[in-house]
Amino acid sequence: MKNILNIDYEKFVLNNGLEVVLYPNNSFPTVAVNIWYKVGSANEKPEKTGFAHLFEHMMFQGSENIDKEMHFKYIQEAGGSLNGSTSMDRTNYYETLPSDSLELALWLESDRMGYLLPALTQEKLENQKDVVMNERRQNYDNQPYGLAWELLFSNLFPENHPYHWPTIGWMQDIEKFEMDDVKEFFKNYYSPNNASLVIGGSFDKAEAKRLVEKYFGSIKNGTKTEPVKNYDLILTENKKIIHQDNVQLTRLYYAWHSDKGYGDDDAALDILADVLAGSKNSRLYKKLVHHKQVAHDVSAFQYSAKYNGVFFIIVTVNPESNIEDVKNNIMDTINEIIDSSISENEMSRALNGYKSSFIYSLQNLDNMANQINNYNCNLNEPNSLVYDLERYNNLKNEHVKLVTQKYLSKNYVELIISPK
Repeated sequence: MKNILNIDYEKFVLNNGLEVVLYPNNSFPTVAVNIWYKVGSANEKPEKTGFAHLFEHMMFQGSENIDKEMHFKYIQEAGGSLNGSTSMDRTNYYETLPSDSLELALWLESDRMGYLLPALTQEKLENQKDVVMNERRQNYDNQPYGLAWELLFSNLFPENHPYHWPTIGWMQDIEKFEMDDVKEFFKNYYSPNNASLVIGGSFDKAEAKRLVEKYFGSIKNGTKTEPVKNYDLILTENKKIIHQDNVQLTRLYYAWHSDKGYGDDDAALDILADVLAGSKNSRLYKKLVHHKQVAHDVSAFQYSAKYNGVFFIIVTVNPESNIEDVKNNIMDTINEIIDSSISENEMSRALNGYKSSFIYSLQNLDNMANQINNYNCNLNEPNSLVYDLERYNNLKNEHVKLVTQKYLSKNYVELIISPK
């Protein structure tokens, strides 16, 4: 297993600071180009939110040598696929193409990195502001349970914390996007010295190096980015929020501060989430859905961000059920693990499930390239598949008990979204 996961790669850095990782693997018939900009909503400021997500859209609106939305046309006509995504900590753009189209992808990515601003117009900005506001209305404001995430995070994290606001931004901030602010944000963060480029799959390494230097080497690096200010977080009391929405069933959310991504407790919290609600054999599913039939569904997960983590338990409550009974059952289950730990069968089932999904995900070239970029940006070592998996293999039952006590016995945010 270790030999399979121990990848062969080469990493180098251009003079302008761009980190480049080459992962040749001819078992894939295609080539993937995956770029991470080390910027997300955590790099924004109060009253200036939503810029990182805005640029997920703006980067497809054309640059100096590429007309508006031609990025999609060029890639798709070459037989490839592409997309982008934004999180609190990073922005990601990626393409997968036939191997003979590597140069096309590098040209497109380099042009929008180095030459987006000359093509940025007020008309494009206004157009994308409208797109983002409509996206927010559709996926957040008018979506059943759509405001849950931001209600939880804005109550878990204080107003000046970089995780207080939603990745898409507050609507009042999106409406006020100004061209000067947008340009300044791009200059600060979308530069080679704040980016990591991974090329994976079937390609010639020497040719890839030549093309990277050709298309990215002349791009000037940007200003040195300001580090994100992090805070020690303590909830002095439980917070309880009730939000009425256009939903049919009441949904109950619990959220606790937890460990950050790749922190000492991060892996154990993943296993705890699986034991609590990862399958039909999990404790909360059996208790709430199967035996007592007080819930329609239940889930739990550890959200591992760069600076802090959050542990969630989410239950959709059946119409005739008493929500206080549901809450008591959740807390009783947590206390059972604190008092008596978990069984060997639970541990084995959770570990096997995690390892299976982990290995399966790597059979997809897009996922593999993105995972390598994740490791390069967060661990400074692209070849971290073995290390990552060993974090789980080295766990003992006692670790799961300890993290349950450490995090889930502390104060929390409780959110109830109920039918209007």
